[in-house]
Amino acid sequence: MKASAGVGRSYAKALFELARERNQVDPIARDLATIGELFARDAELRAFFARPWVASSAKRAAAAEIAARLEVSTLARDFLALVVAQGRADHLDTIIAAYRELGDEAAGRVRARVRTAVPLSEAERTALAGKLGRALGGKQVVLEEVADRELLGGFVAEVGSLLVDGSLDGQLARLRDRLEHG
Repeated sequence: MKASAGVGRSYAKALFELARERNQVDPIARDLATIGELFARDAELRAFFARPWVASSAKRAAAAEIAARLEVSTLARDFLALVVAQGRADHLDTIIAAYRELGDEAAGRVRARVRTAVPLSEAERTALAGKLGRALGGKQVVLEEVADRELLGGFVAEVGSLLVDGSLDGQLARLRDRLEHG
């Protein structure tokens, strides 16, 4: 079954509300990231939970065992067991992404995907996050940095639909456009 954003958001919202009531929003986000990393790298695990002939009770027990081995919280363990027992393991990626968005929204954070020619130093990362935050009305910016060897220099930051091109490639393209069109 193809993962649906609506289903993922519904599960994430329910979990987020429970986590908020228990003051566990950030710990649950870390637990979900841990679970997501395991599912992303283990194709056999994903295949097991996708098999319709495996009883939901067996899936629930396997999920509880996995969560115990990952040492995640009781809430994350129970949530994972519920998701797999309901046949929604294929929605985990969308659930985790939706939960992260809800957590970011509640905390006034935004995530910026930043492509750079070379990795940024900690000072550069802090300065860039601060400048982007000010441009976005004072929001806290979390940088997700990716080194892109095809960039000549500088950076390209994407925050939602906002694109900030501070790359040498972008500057050269703008210069070429000005020279061509006056």
